[in-house]
Amino acid sequence: MAAIRETEVSIRVAYTGCGLGSLPNAMKCFARVVLLVLAALAAAAGIPARASIALLLEQPYGGLVIYNPTGHAAIYLDHVCAATPVELRACSPGELGVVISRYDGISGHDWIAVPLMAYLYAVDSSADIPQTTNREQVRLLRDLYRRHALESVAPDLPDGSAPAGNWYELIGSAYDRTIYGFSVATTPDQDAALIAMFNDRRNVERYNGAFRNCADFARTTINYLYPHAIRRNFIADLGLTTPKQVARGLSHYASKHPDVEFRVFKVPQVPGSLPRSHAAQGVTESLLKRYGVPLVLLSPIATGVVFIAYMGHGRFDMPRNAPVLDLRPPAVEIEDDTTADASEHGPPASLPPTPSGVALRSTPAASLMNREGPPPALDAPLVGPADRFPAELFVTPSNE
Repeated sequence: MAAIRETEVSIRVAYTGCGLGSLPNAMKCFARVVLLVLAALAAAAGIPARASIALLLEQPYGGLVIYNPTGHAAIYLDHVCAATPVELRACSPGELGVVISRYDGISGHDWIAVPLMAYLYAVDSSADIPQTTNREQVRLLRDLYRRHALESVAPDLPDGSAPAGNWYELIGSAYDRTIYGFSVATTPDQDAALIAMFNDRRNVERYNGAFRNCADFARTTINYLYPHAIRRNFIADLGLTTPKQVARGLSHYASKHPDVEFRVFKVPQVPGSLPRSHAAQGVTESLLKRYGVPLVLLSPIATGVVFIAYMGHGRFDMPRNAPVLDLRPPAVEIEDDTTADASEHGPPASLPPTPSGVALRSTPAASLMNREGPPPALDAPLVGPADRFPAELFVTPSNE
């Protein structure tokens, strides 16, 4: 009953200030109230309310790491999904949630929403996640998924080729880098409010590398649910928001508010021939690690100030032995004591076996290669390990 009373108040707030003079405004307010009512019914029915919002701290990679070692930040919501790349909805049972991130140069949009499976691996099915990759395979997987689901924000060029821009950063991120997750709990009311906020707000590009970057997007999104949880660091990061500062701020907030059910996890970079990603750094941390010796020679006092700023306000270590977010199908034991893949569609038998006896997936994703008829709708449930959603997806690494 308490949850219903809270939702009743939320409904009153939802209507407050709604300009109902036009049909679009009326429809938006009605959709917002429907979401809140559904959240109340779920609470009254005793449906588990455990959901979460997570910061994804993605390590930097490639040649730009020399100039920008801070990496990338995105938001993962495990009970919110994508109706389209620019519209959110509540997840259906078995869906794994959505990753929302800010990049510049993507059809003039401020944020794009991509299903978790596609964001990490550029496929729709866990059975299609390759065990190892190379640059050409990753390029092909990304372009196939773009044609399948992201044509509205990254359309083909007149000659049919892939467009320029940062759209490729939205899919297959785990091929380029290791990702750390920092998660706190959300309620159905909070998820509904977040959906309404994103869907109601104009999705127009706001990116600015200094003060409206990807980490600012993550910071303001988390602060929308947990006000003042994360602040700019004017000492260690000189007022810039970095992914590592967002992780540090959220960890610090969780240490003072144990009720938020703070969790960490890791998504390893997929093995292969692509270069490995690098550790993310803050502003003063990168100055010390990259230019420490020259700074000492030029100005020991200034170097000391930078060192104190970093140690006192910027030092933050990535979690060790964090549980791994494992989206691969569970393995099953068969009679001859070998391990078989439990996915419904295994890799072709013609592929060479790995040392473990499982064929190496190096072909394009089967779920994206079907050209007979239209591709599956983006809001269709993902073909994945639905029975393991969500807690069973986390695997604690062994001590070996």
